[in-house]
Amino acid sequence: MVAALRWQVEAGADEAVGELPIDRYAAARAAKPAPTPAPTTSPKKSPPRPAPAPLVSAEAQRANARALAAGAGSLDALRQAVEDFDGCALKLTATNTVFADGDPSSDTMFIGEAPGAEEDRQGLPFVGVSGQLLDRMIACIGLERGGQGRAGAYISNMLFWRPPGNRNPSADEIATCLPFVARHIELAAPKLLVFVGGTAAKTMLQTTTGIMRLRGRWFEYETPDGATIPATPIFHPAYLLRSPAQKREAWRDLLAIKAKLDGA
Repeated sequence: MVAALRWQVEAGADEAVGELPIDRYAAARAAKPAPTPAPTTSPKKSPPRPAPAPLVSAEAQRANARALAAGAGSLDALRQAVEDFDGCALKLTATNTVFADGDPSSDTMFIGEAPGAEEDRQGLPFVGVSGQLLDRMIACIGLERGGQGRAGAYISNMLFWRPPGNRNPSADEIATCLPFVARHIELAAPKLLVFVGGTAAKTMLQTTTGIMRLRGRWFEYETPDGATIPATPIFHPAYLLRSPAQKREAWRDLLAIKAKLDGA
């Protein structure tokens, strides 16, 4: 046996080879573990998503505003109702609720359109550049937002939140806020109403007539409880800043307001 092996080595044989080939791939497959069978149980289901909250219609929001306004028995309660009200989308983009400024017992109540950027920051109406002009205008006829009685001025807006970019308020936004405005006037009970600017004048007087034809005239505003209050429109101070030539007409309107107060 040893002699046979020596002979093979001397003949150049350096490895032993079997008589039959070996399938190495089959051997590898045989050595690979079988795959784990998939679980027979059904996968765990996620809990169902809650149904989205139903959208509240604009009419429903206005009805809510009417109910909240009617339920406010004082100006403080009305201010709180406005601050708690979430039915106007403008509140989502505003910094502050702008309710009013001045003494609510004053004889004269000024109502503008909506807060601007400065009003939104401070939470007070007419405190920007146009508001400063309004202060100078009313001071010329003896009125002051910090005054009382005949010498005072109570100032508010139709909207309590600034429209983004100072855009014009939409009809829906105005309609939603109007119940609070009407109740505001009713609770303050001024002797005279001044609507500042065309939008406020047309809305509060329920007319399509423009400010050029409305200013200089007197109207009767009727509150929800049936009381009537003399009312007159004036140019908005922002318009006068752009159109200073109209200041002469604005001065005439202010003198008419003073004469009305003196005769009250």
